Amino acid sequence: MGRSLPLLLVLSTFAAPAAALAQAAPTQPIPAQTAPGQNTTTATTAAPPAPAPNDYSRPENWLCLPGRRDACAVDLTTTVIAADGTMTKEAWKTASDPQVDCFYVYPTVSLEPAISSDMTQGPAEKTVVRTQFARFGQVCRLFAPMYRQVTMFGLLARLNGKPVDEAQVLAYRDVADAWHYYLQHDNQGRGVILIGHSQGASLLRQLMQKEIDGKPIESRIVSAALVGTTVAVPKGAELGGSFMQMPLCRSASQTGCIITYESFPADDPPAPGGLFGAASGENMVAACTNPAALAGGSGVLDAYLSTHARVWINAAEPGEWLKVPKPVTTPFVSLPGMLTAECTTSNGLNYLAVSVHKSEADPRTGDIHGEVVVNGVVHREWGLHVLDMNLAQGNLIEIFTQQSKAWLASRK
Repeated sequence: MGRSLPLLLVLSTFAAPAAALAQAAPTQPIPAQTAPGQNTTTATTAAPPAPAPNDYSRPENWLCLPGRRDACAVDLTTTVIAADGTMTKEAWKTASDPQVDCFYVYPTVSLEPAISSDMTQGPAEKTVVRTQFARFGQVCRLFAPMYRQVTMFGLLARLNGKPVDEAQVLAYRDVADAWHYYLQHDNQGRGVILIGHSQGASLLRQLMQKEIDGKPIESRIVSAALVGTTVAVPKGAELGGSFMQMPLCRSASQTGCIITYESFPADDPPAPGGLFGAASGENMVAACTNPAALAGGSGVLDAYLSTHARVWINAAEPGEWLKVPKPVTTPFVSLPGMLTAECTTSNGLNYLAVSVHKSEADPRTGDIHGEVVVNGVVHREWGLHVLDMNLAQGNLIEIFTQQSKAWLASRK
């Protein structure tokens, strides 16, 4: 229980400003205990009925579905900035006939003034899908359900002593219902890649533990990327802990396996007792699989980073990507050769250490803007959580492409 606060905080992708949260948080006070002899009529009033299940046959309950113009149908054109300052544009388009599917659960983005979010597709949900998920349309058909997630205000309520267990149950129920609908109406025996970040990854981990790991449906899982959450494995092992049948991925030809990591700057490792890098349970550690080098060691990250817009409200604001006045007009940039990563252990914690490599002559900025900032203060315990998915997006696309080929070959 000593890690209960970090485990709650990891549900969030960013920590919203305390003042803003307090101002907009639900104003209903936490009920006080009834004093002896006090009238208990109000205290014993029946609880309101549980929210009705979502109807995932309704298209508006999906951010992304194949064959329509939606949150995944966005401009992902990228400016590739070389180490000598040369700039070229990289076009993007979806695969014409993808043979596998991707099922994505997004992280905590809602600032709605309630414990659970509603099902309205707002700018926050659309932005995170554009940033984290839409590019995978190069590999797969895209499925991204809306769900009633635990909001930032749910986090604040919990910190103020109000349990949010029912909200967490509701979020999981929605994800499970969307998964069931997808299996019954869209999957048709196709391979599927599961992708989630932060709260979304945590919910997918639960889904996999309850309904996929060791079950017949596991045979359809091409891969699962559970990013920005903790997957536990026994120290020195590839299997066990969070999953009994699905091991960590150690090559791009391996299928039915797990990719997971939590990223930090190499020169600013996580501190003990922080938010990431540790797993509960005797002899358990937080798994780390480096998308740039699944077999181990260091590898070059193929990152797709936002040019101007902040990924989330409390992410550090992107600045100019060049020291010289060359405007970047595309929504994303790529910085080949500038970033490397390696799974590292420090202070007993496992994490993905990200290094920046550039010479004095390199005109590119060395700041990748991955910090979480609250009221102007950088919260280093979050590491590069905001950019977890973006740092290795190109690597993941390549891995998923190879894994999909391997899965399809195994079905012949």
